[in-house]
Amino acid sequence: MAATQCTRVRLWRWRRSPLRRRSDVIEGWVVLCGWLLALVGAVFGGMLAADAVVASAEQQRAESRRVTAVLVKDAEDPGASRVATDHMVWATVRWTDADGRTRTDEARVSPKTQAGSKVDVWTDRRGAIVNEPLSEAEIRLHSIAGGVLAAAGAAGVVLGCTWTVRLGMERRRLEQWAAEWERMDTPWGWKTG
Repeated sequence: MAATQCTRVRLWRWRRSPLRRRSDVIEGWVVLCGWLLALVGAVFGGMLAADAVVASAEQQRAESRRVTAVLVKDAEDPGASRVATDHMVWATVRWTDADGRTRTDEARVSPKTQAGSKVDVWTDRRGAIVNEPLSEAEIRLHSIAGGVLAAAGAAGVVLGCTWTVRLGMERRRLEQWAAEWERMDTPWGWKTG
């Protein structure tokens, strides 16, 4: 048995045809506008997110400063089952801030570091210990990842809305077809289905 081949008609919603309905044209425009808005939204959303990530990282870098702290007591060896991915442990450190006050807090240090050892920690403007600011390469990587995720999210929302509108239009079209079949069946007094 030979397989039948259907010729695919491109852009049929915009061609003149007695079978084309007004809803087909509207659906074509909805899909076209949806894809264009998704593209534009993805570009602008990605750029805004990338700029926001860079601005946040630069602000963190400007507000934090490196201080040298002294380890108060020996850092423990956590054992093989308790080692974090960066192989650092929490230990108590003491340092003097810019105002001349002595502060004590927990910081991540290498395991088995002896008490009295000097370690570098990063503090914010209030004197609290914070993570080390991101490097230029890390900022670039975070901004690219944030931009891509925001672009995908913006495009996904727009395309999801477009898909929902198309479903509503499809449901309405099927109801119209059912009503037209009902009108065609009733004059002869019998039903086709």
